[in-house]
Amino acid sequence: MITNLLTLSVVLLTAVLLAVSWNRFRIIGRSLLVLAAVVSVAAATFVQVNRVTQLVAAPPEPSSPRSGSQLLTVTVPGRLTLPMYVYLPAAYRTGEGRFPVIEALHGFVGTPQFWIRSLHVQSTLDREIAAGRMAPTVVLFPTQTPQRLLDTECTDLRGGPQAETYLTVDVPAFARAHFRVRGDRESWGLTGYSAGGFCATNLLLRHPDRYAAAAGMSGYASPGIAVGDGSEKTTNNPGWRLRHLPQPSVALWLGWADDDAAPARDSRLLASECHSPLAVTTAEVAFGGHSGAVWRQMEPPAFDWLSAHLARPSS
Repeated sequence: MITNLLTLSVVLLTAVLLAVSWNRFRIIGRSLLVLAAVVSVAAATFVQVNRVTQLVAAPPEPSSPRSGSQLLTVTVPGRLTLPMYVYLPAAYRTGEGRFPVIEALHGFVGTPQFWIRSLHVQSTLDREIAAGRMAPTVVLFPTQTPQRLLDTECTDLRGGPQAETYLTVDVPAFARAHFRVRGDRESWGLTGYSAGGFCATNLLLRHPDRYAAAAGMSGYASPGIAVGDGSEKTTNNPGWRLRHLPQPSVALWLGWADDDAAPARDSRLLASECHSPLAVTTAEVAFGGHSGAVWRQMEPPAFDWLSAHLARPSS
């Protein structure tokens, strides 16, 4: 917030200086003023874009004290080798039980840092678990692409990164090998915002043998990229799958802002296509667009809903 105010102040100061001093300078002076104005606007724009996309990532917030939750950073090998954050609830520190798991997927352009820094997910999970609205759960925040500007949409790109296999095979295998998590399908769920919302819905429909539920925030009905095999129009298209294939026995939560045109339209379309045995729940906020402010509102109910549709921790 302070950075935003500083950059906006610089833009306003530069604009005032340009207006007041224009007639006092010759061509070179005026050119320098214009250059300063352009640089200040570019800097302010970059700050705002980085706030949403985390192009330049800040370090994660520190974990809670010894008695609280933990936020770990690990590297997951497999089809890809990428960093991942792991949220361990406070209850993980005691006993030998195994916990349900949620994979939380980020948007494009973005990183898992957005969950941590902008959506304040650790404090949200701590609060929901402490209040009893959510069972203690291990939450994974994997990276979905090896190149920041390469949009995989969590698919296996032909001739490119095998993001789908990495997220649905390698990441779960790593979690089962290194953490006390439940391995049964009834204990695994997905969530995501923006492109990650599409990912959560698509992976649920493609892998109902691995995931029991998914919550998509401001997601889409299609990937918006070319996968390379045409599947963006068929099997990697949730709308097509719901219309043309048998619907699996899973649970799906779809949330959106009413003034976020494309996700609102696509989410309503997907919801209208769902039928038994697939169970769908929808949630809508009046305004906020396609933004972190909306996802911060949706985050607690999405996690609570997911927890209610997953198995509980085992003793």
